[in-house]
Amino acid sequence: MPPTSKSTASSSLVAVTRAVPGEVDIPGAEVRIAPAEPQMTRGQLLEFVRGSAVVVSMFHDRIDAEFLDSAGPQLRGVCNFAVGVDNFDLAECRRRSIAVTNTPDAVTEGTANIAFALMLAAARRVGEGDRFVRAGKFERQGNIFPTGWLGVHTTGQTLLIIGAGRIGRAVALRALGFGMRVMYVARTAHPDFEQAPIAAERIELDEGLRRADFVSIHTPLTPETRHLIDARRLGLMKPTAVLVNTARGPVVDEKALASALRAGVIFGAGLDVFEFEPRVLPELLECDNAVFTPHIGSGERKYRELMTAMVYANARAILAGERPPNLVA
Repeated sequence: MPPTSKSTASSSLVAVTRAVPGEVDIPGAEVRIAPAEPQMTRGQLLEFVRGSAVVVSMFHDRIDAEFLDSAGPQLRGVCNFAVGVDNFDLAECRRRSIAVTNTPDAVTEGTANIAFALMLAAARRVGEGDRFVRAGKFERQGNIFPTGWLGVHTTGQTLLIIGAGRIGRAVALRALGFGMRVMYVARTAHPDFEQAPIAAERIELDEGLRRADFVSIHTPLTPETRHLIDARRLGLMKPTAVLVNTARGPVVDEKALASALRAGVIFGAGLDVFEFEPRVLPELLECDNAVFTPHIGSGERKYRELMTAMVYANARAILAGERPPNLVA
């Protein structure tokens, strides 16, 4: 059954558009929580938020004029259960004086962990190996040693990090354990990257792509970063290189990526985010040299519960007429 909503507005109603881990912590508020499954349709979502003072939104909820109109004039803030706010029409929220918040610190370590996991999985062909065993081929064919299942080397290689924020830095710190050399791409210099222990080199994107063995994307999605990694830039990479994206799907032109993977332009890819998610391009799914996870970057209980605490803290502040801790707009 789809969740139901009340048509009357409330000065203390908080609508949570999908169940979140952890305890509800908004004393004095009426909290309406949608079930975890199934995901609401757009129409159900618009009805669900009607009359709310604060909405706790998910990264896949499109927060635009239609959404804000459906919520009603009493809406005071939308607290995104994510770091990125590319699902928001921020200009429209500002025009209506609706506060927008996010969860900036909670996802850092979990997302860095999945980025490195995808890097290793693509380099060592973990996805292919898993499918090989499940299909009974290991039992029938045995281990193709020593020439089979050859991956690419990780230790001591060069990592290019695109985007020098919290998550990018956390990935760089993990790379030190593998003895990797770190380069980074950012609009401005970041001393915390260039000083010990990371001692990274700041570099232009095209040159970094030419030199890197691994490329990990950690930039927000903006008009400037959409299709930042396109066919031309994939062509700059080494045929032994691995591309990892745990940022936002549209930063990579996935049609171009699928073509590059099939043609051996690069060795492999690890993706936690997708250009058209939850839909994944069929031609990308056909690439055995790609490994996928379903946008689970922050998917460790500790960090998801921390995100819950942060969105509720933001909601409490908005209801109290105070500045929320993680105000974006």
